[in-house]
Amino acid sequence: MNGESPASRRERLVNDDRRCLWHPFTQSAEWLSYEPLIIEKAEGPFLIDVDGRRYLDGVSSLWCNVHGHGHPRIVAAMHEQLDRLQHSTLLGLSHAPAIELAARLVELAPPSLTRVFFSDSGSTSVEVALRMAFQYWRQCGKPERSRFVTLAEAYHGDTLGSVSLGFSEPFHSGYETITFRVHKFEPPFLCHPLNGRGACDGEDFERAAQESLERLEHFLQRDGDTVAAVVIEPLVQGAAGIWPQPPSFLRGVRELCDRFGCLLVCDEVATGFGRTGTLLAIEQGGIAPDILCLAKGLTAGYLPVAATLATETVFEAFSGRYGEYKTLFHGHTYGGNPLGCAAALANLDVFEHENTLERSRRAAATLRGLLDQHIAPLAHVGPPRQQGLMVGFDLWKDFDRGLRFAADERCAHRATLAARERGVFLRPLGDTMVLMPPLTLSDELLEVLVTTAAAAVRSVTGA
Repeated sequence: MNGESPASRRERLVNDDRRCLWHPFTQSAEWLSYEPLIIEKAEGPFLIDVDGRRYLDGVSSLWCNVHGHGHPRIVAAMHEQLDRLQHSTLLGLSHAPAIELAARLVELAPPSLTRVFFSDSGSTSVEVALRMAFQYWRQCGKPERSRFVTLAEAYHGDTLGSVSLGFSEPFHSGYETITFRVHKFEPPFLCHPLNGRGACDGEDFERAAQESLERLEHFLQRDGDTVAAVVIEPLVQGAAGIWPQPPSFLRGVRELCDRFGCLLVCDEVATGFGRTGTLLAIEQGGIAPDILCLAKGLTAGYLPVAATLATETVFEAFSGRYGEYKTLFHGHTYGGNPLGCAAALANLDVFEHENTLERSRRAAATLRGLLDQHIAPLAHVGPPRQQGLMVGFDLWKDFDRGLRFAADERCAHRATLAARERGVFLRPLGDTMVLMPPLTLSDELLEVLVTTAAAAVRSVTGA
């Protein structure tokens, strides 16, 4: 407002936030107990608040920012598109940015994925996949194939269909009466000899992956003819707590889906666009799903665009006379928004011209060394888990005895507040600390990220 001092403006924003906003995944009573951090702008890897203080964005603005904020190539593409076309529906019309982005994604994805359906978030991309898989089998004359299989502690989003696929306390508890049931099998992380507390590599982890696959095989042998699709996050279960899988696990799941005739859906909302070291995580397993979900890093985190890719076989099952009602009667107002598609195309150009994937792999190697040096030796911390630039480590009251901190101690949350005081923004998952920097963060800033996280953990655990 004209004539408003910075201090008055800040006070007004804080008061209006507390009076009007309902923050996601946030306990309102807790939110009111501390001073909110209000972001005014961003530059590169930094968020800048209304008082001008800078914070290293240690979780890529909820895992979606790829190249840092304000990348000139992406911003220029958005400005250019803004001057030409801001929005036009894909229901009964088309436009160049959506066409060009769809063609680009088909070119980058495994060859069998030939069709692209646009929506606007990770949750909706999974919702689309559910509708596709369920309706596909009905239209193939096999309506009994109506069940879905997911990993234990899966998280695939917050719309009701995607909520049904997951169950992660306390995100989904209490919604059983308005969601559908799925079959769950334990991922390699929970089949590890230390049941989710050990290191995620080596022979033990490969054996754990094999045990996980045997559990899936046992279910499919019994009930496979009722399964529409197996749905997994490939290489890493993100919101479960950054739980990795070896690439052999992906190959095993693909083989079992082929053997028992069910579809494979890969949710790469969090793992896609370089986060695991390759453009898509499925590349490391050498597999192609029947349906692929993309969002978050698709636009480098600049605008909300999501895509669900499907094979020609799936697509053709929806073709027919109108009166057969084989159409996928599903869509979103802002699906394929031209501004978002322009940002996504520019994002893919940046990957190509700035060698982003190679830079991300170098950053991941640097990060691994820093974790070994600064995080792994900490008391009250379990072994760090890393896949590319996705990192999680758990805070324990007593790791050797398997004792957790009480939920109301809010240990990891307090650690993130301590990191904020030191100029780094982090957001945990329960008592799992998460580090997920932009893909091209410098070695110097990676060290700032890790050493600050370590100092924050020490400050709240007394270690």
